Amino acid sequence: QVQLVESGGGSVQAGGSLRLSCAAPGYTASTNSMGWFRQAPGKEREGVAIIFTGGGNTVYADSVKGRFTISQDNAKNTVYLQMNILKPEDTAMYLCATDVGLPEAGDGHTWYATYWGQGTQVTVSS
Repeated sequence: QVQLVESGGGSVQAGGSLRLSCAAPGYTASTNSMGWFRQAPGKEREGVAIIFTGGGNTVYADSVKGRFTISQDNAKNTVYLQMNILKPEDTAMYLCATDVGLPEAGDGHTWYATYWGQGTQVTVSS
């Protein structure tokens, strides 16, 4: 069982920035992948960004390309999501996950994962 603990959510105005953190105590960073998903009320969950922890390669959903950046600190078993130029449509619960699959890389709605955190809320006001 992998424990994931997210932090860093909050409220921000459109155009602002937030950085989310996901700590995975005891998780072996070279095992597979870690990523971020989000789910807004009444909408399907969608993948946002993934990092392959062994080599550091990243994949982003089309909806966040150029605005969000995922990174990792292997020494701390922590993954970050830097979110810039936030829009009201980015408002959602953001969840960290591990062992992410992405049948269609650009479409985050097709992504899936094995282990999940509890989530952290991000609210963007116009």
